[in-house]
Amino acid sequence: MSHYHAVVWLDHHEAKVFHITETEAEKITVKGRVPDRHINTRGGKSREHAHADDAFLHEVVEALSGAQEWLITGPGEAKHELMRHIERHDPQYRGRVVGVESADHPSDGQVCAHARRVFAKVDRTLPQR
Repeated sequence: MSHYHAVVWLDHHEAKVFHITETEAEKITVKGRVPDRHINTRGGKSREHAHADDAFLHEVVEALSGAQEWLITGPGEAKHELMRHIERHDPQYRGRVVGVESADHPSDGQVCAHARRVFAKVDRTLPQR
């Protein structure tokens, strides 16, 4: 099933992609691999940072690709890593991204409801198709 709108909530462990209409949602779950971990020891304190791998991000883009407008959400850096991945490896999809937003850990229903509100606002500002 392909819809005009899709939203993805992702962290470094998984991505939940929803292709949505006003009343329906189709969910695709993409599981991440063990993320790369980098240790930052600036100032004598060590902090570990996870990074998503390109294969995981590529699968997320594939899951989104059937839709024409995308909203990217998530709690940490993975959403920005996805945007960098799109810009580097799939620039033809850059124009489909209507927003990148922070979202902690909402339920699937909350993700879809928020996306519907965002897409309704975006679609009102565009010329009629």
